[in-house]
Amino acid sequence: MALTDIYDFEHLKNEAETLVFRELERQLAECGDDVCRCNECVGDMAAMVLNTIKPLYRFSLLGALYASEAINDEEYAGGLRRSVATAIKKVRENPSHPPAVS
Repeated sequence: MALTDIYDFEHLKNEAETLVFRELERQLAECGDDVCRCNECVGDMAAMVLNTIKPLYRFSLLGALYASEAINDEEYAGGLRRSVATAIKKVRENPSHPPAVS
């Protein structure tokens, strides 16, 4: 029997995802029109950031409190902002689809 058949992991959450989505939205709003905002490009940006920052998984209320402490850490927040900026730049320069024809 598989582990997921025995245990309920529905409440397992990576709080870093929410932070990445918020910061990505904020920085994309400040970018010009030269950044593609299609589903594929924004998904690539989010994946890049999530692969570079420390995850903040939680399962319980106690875990949520731990994650909220890490969220307020300036070093973590600064790393997150830098990672998002780097991901936007990389995808802007190398989108995973051909450029649109005008």
